[in-house]
Amino acid sequence: MTHPSRDHTLAHSGEETLLLDHVAPAAHPKVVRDELIAAAEWVSQYLSDLVTAPVSRPVPARQRALLRNASLGRTGSELGRVLDFVREDIAPFPTGNGHPAFFAWINSPPAPAGLIAELLGAAINATCGMGENALMDLERGGVRILADLAGLPVTAGGVLTSGGSMANLLALATARTWFLNRRGSGDGPAYDRDHARLTLYYSAQAHMSVAKAAACIGIPAHRLRPITSDPQHRLDPDALRAAVDADQAAGLLPFCTVTTLGTTATGAVDPLEPVTALCRRVGMWHHADGAWGGLGAVVPAMAPLYEGVAGVDSLTVDPHKTLSVPVGCGALLVTDPEHLHTAFAHRASYLTACEPDTLPWLSHATIELTRPGTRALALWATLQHLGRDGITTLIEHYLTLADRLREKITASPRLELLAGGPWPVACFRLTDTTGSDPDALHTRVAHHVQTAGRAYLATVTVDGRTVLRACLCNYRTTESDLDLLLHEVLHAADRDREAQVRPPR
Repeated sequence: MTHPSRDHTLAHSGEETLLLDHVAPAAHPKVVRDELIAAAEWVSQYLSDLVTAPVSRPVPARQRALLRNASLGRTGSELGRVLDFVREDIAPFPTGNGHPAFFAWINSPPAPAGLIAELLGAAINATCGMGENALMDLERGGVRILADLAGLPVTAGGVLTSGGSMANLLALATARTWFLNRRGSGDGPAYDRDHARLTLYYSAQAHMSVAKAAACIGIPAHRLRPITSDPQHRLDPDALRAAVDADQAAGLLPFCTVTTLGTTATGAVDPLEPVTALCRRVGMWHHADGAWGGLGAVVPAMAPLYEGVAGVDSLTVDPHKTLSVPVGCGALLVTDPEHLHTAFAHRASYLTACEPDTLPWLSHATIELTRPGTRALALWATLQHLGRDGITTLIEHYLTLADRLREKITASPRLELLAGGPWPVACFRLTDTTGSDPDALHTRVAHHVQTAGRAYLATVTVDGRTVLRACLCNYRTTESDLDLLLHEVLHAADRDREAQVRPPR
């Protein structure tokens, strides 16, 4: 065989092509090219057709069983089977978040720049965990841009993650290490003694990933403190202060408070400055979960709510929510990145940088060693395609639509607006629930809307009541989609009422 140095593309000679084509998972370059073109054409058509397709379709039981019980034959299939499989067995049954009439959860459609970048990044296939490469530096640059957009100081750094849940886990683990090291109890018997007294504080409206992250780092439920919310569903600083003081008096160790910037249920933004002031007085870490609303400071109308954001110790943001980077791109931003390295840097002889002046590898700032470079490239491409003004305009688009939706709900005699904002969400109920359990009614109405397939929303509990919840996070959504949603809700309510009064057969 010709040595690779004589021909950098082995498939360019007949003998090497023959050998290459018989080594899985290789394929002839022309076959790869043709399938990539076919896939690109299908993706373009799929995205164009989304508007006229059902928002979501349930996966038939037989199809689910086939997917769950997948088997593998002895011989491989043609490369073209990949596209056929996606077209026939996967694409017809989406979550629905690509459709402009999808309002259920904070799941954005993919930005075009991110789609292209993911393909290119997958071809390069570099890991952003160990070994210096261009995508690792690009991730550092993308993180720096996110920190700047969020209003953090120039010292800030961080790491990209799979999403907000992983970012919150890294934040709490970092806070724990920081807190115990400052007390001189980073290891040994002192660690066991102090770790058994750590307490965590967060808004009662916080995302469930905060409590899950606490469980993962060994903080039991009886030392978690969900703090009462005020009438606007924001964390109450006075209630937080009382809880911290009581725990300190009981001999416990308050180590971290988590505020939320854009709560999942109602879109509320917790106050930052009074929480930071308390954390500094007590010696706690202040983590802000801004998975949805972490970039609100770029919007002039929302900037006052973010005063003091530069004072937090860490911040979660999810570009795959706010900016439509394809799913799998969150970030943890830390005012002092050295705290991440202290918490996560581990050494191994097979992972030693050869260059003496190299920066710490990104695996030293997170749990993962193997990390996809596609995140960094998709984030960079989306940021560059939007620009700073485009990011502001995109968020303002969602906020404007949410204002219009709330106005329409308020104007309808059959609907009642209960909560929503400042982030783009509306929580509402039907005004006429006579003869029915209101919570069960709204659950049924949401189900009717979902199964009809023309729009999609979900329910959430607000102030102890089940309500309909619609959030805005699709750049293709227009005001006509809002009208469609409300029409579908009222139509579903009428259908439900008829079904309840119809005599049984």
